[in-house]
Amino acid sequence: MRVLIADSFPEHAVERLRSIATEVRYEPKLTADQLPSAVGDSSVLIVRSTRVTSACITAGTALSLVIRAGAGVNTIDVRTASERGVYVANCPGKNSIAVAELALGLILALDRRIADNVIDLRAGAWNKAEYSKAEGVYGKRLGVVGVGQIGIELIKRAQACGLQVEAWSRSLSAERASELGVRYCDALEDLVERCDILSIHLALNDDTRGLISADLIDRMRPGTILINTARAEVVDEDALLKAVQDGKLRVGLDVFREEPEGKAGTVETQWSSMADAYITHHIGASTQQAQNAVADETVEIVLEYKRSGRVSNWVNRCLFTEARWQLIVRHYDRPGVLANVMTIIKDGSINAEEIENVIFDGRKTACCIIQLDDKPTEEMLARMREREDEIISVELIDLQI
Repeated sequence: MRVLIADSFPEHAVERLRSIATEVRYEPKLTADQLPSAVGDSSVLIVRSTRVTSACITAGTALSLVIRAGAGVNTIDVRTASERGVYVANCPGKNSIAVAELALGLILALDRRIADNVIDLRAGAWNKAEYSKAEGVYGKRLGVVGVGQIGIELIKRAQACGLQVEAWSRSLSAERASELGVRYCDALEDLVERCDILSIHLALNDDTRGLISADLIDRMRPGTILINTARAEVVDEDALLKAVQDGKLRVGLDVFREEPEGKAGTVETQWSSMADAYITHHIGASTQQAQNAVADETVEIVLEYKRSGRVSNWVNRCLFTEARWQLIVRHYDRPGVLANVMTIIKDGSINAEEIENVIFDGRKTACCIIQLDDKPTEEMLARMREREDEIISVELIDLQI
């Protein structure tokens, strides 16, 4: 097993991987454009923010697993990975606290204008009268959009600060909202119209792209603080820019449309000149605690893959196959037994959708479960059963019942 780590990674985790893999290349400064030529004969690719393009996946002829050392996989061409039979895995929930801490930090920083305080003082300016005008966040309504692990962690911290928390998510129920101690909103429009602060915690997918639309932004109350530590594409950024330029909203963003791809350099963005916008450098998950937790989870994924061939947190697995029948074959654990069974299935022009073979204690017998897209004939089943020196029993189950 050869591993390429194409982003910064804790040294202790790199050393653990070296004890597992045949070869580990640690090249944290690689860019997305460099990855196709760098992937080489690596079977496992580990990234954080570096994009994994179709060109990279195609170039990696030995590549079988891409791990995002983080939660979202929108920076990985999952479609190409699926077409090439490459597993994609992630580390969900391991950086939730870090992102929630940043979201709350941006809320407090915007209310108290902390960054502006510091900038003025460093420039030798004393402006206590101006910076004493903060309202405070105690008792304000915080709307949480998306109640996954990050949203839940923010809710806990916001409640400790005395904020009245309201929440909306497609998966949120009134019962679950009650358990979390938040007001349930069944419509996103209702949430944005009611709240003083809105914090977005949504994964990026076809349903969430542009969800915070120009219409929703227009519905927000003047003076609303909007926090986005999720993905830039979730928000109509042109509408958001205009709302900030018009003095209607204040924003705290850890993600934005013109975000540079590299880890260092220069940046050109309209947000730089806006006093009511606090922009951080896409650092939501970048605490040492979070990175260590994500790195440890990444190592465990590699270790499990090596040991069993299974991939934890596999995101591009087909959830619903064409399987209509399930064949259960109990057999003696000998060479060629399953090959003979599969030959009979092939002769019937039937496709095996999923196969799992497990060995019983003593290593003399085994059980193979094969999900099929069509029903084997009685003649096919008889051919299997007549191999009494190999087959113990054959059972066919109709999955459509």
